[in-house]
Amino acid sequence: MHEHDSSHEVLTQAVLRYAVDRIRMDPPPLDGPRTAAELQAMAGRTVTPRGLGGLEALRVFSDVLSQATISADHPRFLSFVPAAPTEASILFDLVVGASSIYGGSWLEGGGAVHAENEALRYIADLAGMPPEAGGVFVSGGTAGNLSALIAARHRWRERAQGRHDRTRGLVISSKGAHSSIAAAARAMDADEITALADDQGRLRIDALRALIADLAPEDRDRVFAVVATSGTTNAGVIDPLEGAAQAAHELGVWFHVDGAYGAAGLAAPSVRDRYAGIDHADSFIVDPHKWLFAPYDCCALVYRDPLQARRAHTQHAEYLDVLHTDDEHEWNPSDFAHHLSRRARGLPFWFSLATYGTDAYREAVEATLTLTRAAARLVDDAAHLELIMEPELTVVLFRRTGWSPQQYQAWSDRLLAEGVAFVVPTSWKGETVLRICIVNPRTTIDDIHLLVDSLA
Repeated sequence: MHEHDSSHEVLTQAVLRYAVDRIRMDPPPLDGPRTAAELQAMAGRTVTPRGLGGLEALRVFSDVLSQATISADHPRFLSFVPAAPTEASILFDLVVGASSIYGGSWLEGGGAVHAENEALRYIADLAGMPPEAGGVFVSGGTAGNLSALIAARHRWRERAQGRHDRTRGLVISSKGAHSSIAAAARAMDADEITALADDQGRLRIDALRALIADLAPEDRDRVFAVVATSGTTNAGVIDPLEGAAQAAHELGVWFHVDGAYGAAGLAAPSVRDRYAGIDHADSFIVDPHKWLFAPYDCCALVYRDPLQARRAHTQHAEYLDVLHTDDEHEWNPSDFAHHLSRRARGLPFWFSLATYGTDAYREAVEATLTLTRAAARLVDDAAHLELIMEPELTVVLFRRTGWSPQQYQAWSDRLLAEGVAFVVPTSWKGETVLRICIVNPRTTIDDIHLLVDSLA
């Protein structure tokens, strides 16, 4: 597996040149998917007994495979939740990959963990969490929600002193909650029940309280967490966090906030008041790879009391005992989520924060909010479009009057095939509509004009 020094140097330079050229593309190509048969025909067999050699493998990736992916950082990638990593974060992702850092323990990765904890502190402070709050970076919102709920269930069982060790737990969420909450409940063999949401998808506190009041005593005893959302994926709206926190407190259970997309808005003073109550959370998540300009994969999971999470997640084995000391400052990230081995995935985000400063982050988040409001005005002013609701964060939901689902899909397919934009239809109350999500500061009002005009 060793190449000659000269060929190794050539490959190193080729890979670095590719990476730097990709970083500097403004904008990158949008590209698009290929079928499995097309890729097989275009790429050929790539894993062979003798190997292709690094330069040929890089060529196949550059000329074929990379072009069969959609660039989530393109300024007109406006579907799902896009990505917009900073140049500094991408460059440092290369450093993390080259450094062979084991990010699971303080013993092996203390320097990296210290830096990650600085970035976590920034997020915890945005939410108004206490000084002792802390957590870990996990792969994404699904992993973050699952780990938080595991900690919640552990505390519930701990408090019951054995009475609930074999009881199937119960999570209360909203009809508008992300699908990962239901997935976490399935993974934990727990139940989920949902309270009604309002016309815009926000949790109704009156419905939450009514649901709790109507529970049979044995079911109320099974509840171990109430989950609220700060920025629903489909509509970008924030649940009434203060009311949800109060209901959880009265019930005596864990309060978790899923802010995978929307909690990044905590950085923007113009919308900060909409998150009132998040400071009461026992845990919350936010994905820097969404609206905080980090590369994939990076979700910040923050606990009010990390010791609760540590008791739930710490793994015990003979070879691991050396990792656990009495020093509370020696922070093992593997103790705070359902993982052991982990990449130091928070380092690119930390490096970006350290490079540009938090003021730049505030300005970038505010810029996307400002553009979203302008986009809503463009949609509202267009005779052929109807704005479904005023955006609360950076999601704009709207319809093209008179169109069938097939027309929406044909328009979406055409724009992607032409390399213009990636905007897919979504569903709102059973109706096919359009949704754009703006998290990239490089997206401009001209990009929105282009989409509006293309729908005429």
